[in-house]
Amino acid sequence: MMKDIANWMIRKWLDLSLVLRILIGLFVGAVLGLAVPEWTGVGIIGTVFVSALKAIAPVLVAVLVTASIAQAGEGLGPRFRTVILLYLSTTLLAAFLAVMASNAFPVVLRLTGVGAEGNPVGSLSEVLENLLVSMVANPVGAIAGGNYIGILFWAIVFGVGLRLAGSQATVQVFQDLAQVVSWAVRWIIQAAPFGILGLVFSSVSQSGLEIFSVYGQLIVLLAGCMFVHVLVTCPLVAFLMLRKNPYPLLFRCLRVSGLQAFFTRSSAANIPVNMGLCRRLGLDEDFYSVSIPLGATVNMNGAAITITVMTMAVAYTMGVEVSLGSALLLCVMAALGACGTSGVAGGSLLLVPMACSLFGISSDVAMQAVAVGFIIGVVQDSMETALNSSSDVFFTATAEYYDLKNRSVRRSE
Repeated sequence: MMKDIANWMIRKWLDLSLVLRILIGLFVGAVLGLAVPEWTGVGIIGTVFVSALKAIAPVLVAVLVTASIAQAGEGLGPRFRTVILLYLSTTLLAAFLAVMASNAFPVVLRLTGVGAEGNPVGSLSEVLENLLVSMVANPVGAIAGGNYIGILFWAIVFGVGLRLAGSQATVQVFQDLAQVVSWAVRWIIQAAPFGILGLVFSSVSQSGLEIFSVYGQLIVLLAGCMFVHVLVTCPLVAFLMLRKNPYPLLFRCLRVSGLQAFFTRSSAANIPVNMGLCRRLGLDEDFYSVSIPLGATVNMNGAAITITVMTMAVAYTMGVEVSLGSALLLCVMAALGACGTSGVAGGSLLLVPMACSLFGISSDVAMQAVAVGFIIGVVQDSMETALNSSSDVFFTATAEYYDLKNRSVRRSE
C-alpha cells in the first residue's frame, strides 16, 4: 500500500512541468530558510547539485564542440553564407551589448569562497597570458580540472582533425557521445528543484529575503539586454541589409515563434512551428528546411547574453577589472560558446565557467553563479529561448529577401 502511494506521488511530481517544480523548490527552500535556519543539512542538497553540474559541464563542452565542428557542412550557396553570417554576427553583437549593459548596471552576487580565490587576472596582458597557457594544457587534465580554455582549444583541434580524416563512423561516435552526455545533463537538471531548494535555503538562512533583490536585479538586466537586442539590434541589422521596415516581419516572428518558444523553452522543439511560419511567409523550402534546424544549433543570441551577463556579474563580485580588450575576448568566447550550447533547458548556464576561466576565476566560484542562473531560469531561460527561436525565422527570411534583392538588382543591370 505504501509503495503504491509512493509510486503515485512520484508520477504526479514528474507530471508537473519543470518550471512549476522549480518554483515549488524555491518556495519551500525560502520557507525553511526563514522558519528553521538551524537545519543546515538541507543546504547539502544544493551542494550536491552544484557538484554534479561541475562534474558534467567540462565533458559536455568537450564533446559538443568536437561533434559540432566534425559534422559541420560545406558552404551551401549565397543565401546560406548570408544566414550563417547573420546568426554568428548577431550572436557576437548580443554579447557586446551584454558587456556594455553590465558595465552600466553592475550586479554583485552573493557567492561563498570568494575571499579564498586570491587575485584573479584582470589586465589584458594577464588575460592573454592565462589564455595561451591554459590553451595548451593536457587535454585530459583540462577536462578533469575544468580548464575550459584548454577544453575549447583541444575540442576545436580534434573536431577539425575528425573532419579532415573523413571518417563518418568516428564522427557518428562523437555525435552519439554528445547525445549521451546531453541526456546525463537532462537527468541532472531534473533534480534542479531539490538542488534549488537547498541553495535557496542556504541563501535565505544566511541573508534573509533580501537575497531575492539580487536575483531581481539580475533578471531585469538579462531581460533588458534581450529586449534591446530583439527590438533594436536585430531589426537594425535587417534594415541595413534590406533598406525597408523590418518590424512587421519581426513582430510576426515574435508573435508566432517567440511566444510558443517562451513556454516550451526549447529551440529544437520549436522547429516545426518555425517551419510552418516560413512556409506561410512564402520562403523557399529547400532553404529554410536547412537554415531553421541550423539556427536551432548556432543562432544563440540569447545564450550569448546569458553567458556574458553572468560572467560579468561574477567578475564584479570577484573585484576583477574588465578592460576593453578583455571584454572583447569575452564577447568572442561567449559567442563561440553559445554556438555550442546544449539543447537542454539551462544549457547556456553550463558554459558560464568556461567564460569565467578567461579571467582566472575557478569553476568552484563560477558554478555558484550557474546555480543562481537555475534559480532565475524560470524567466531567463524562457526569454532566451524566445529570442533564439524567433530570430531563426527572422534571419532566415532576411537572408532570402536579401538574396532576392541582389538578384533583382543584377537583372536590372
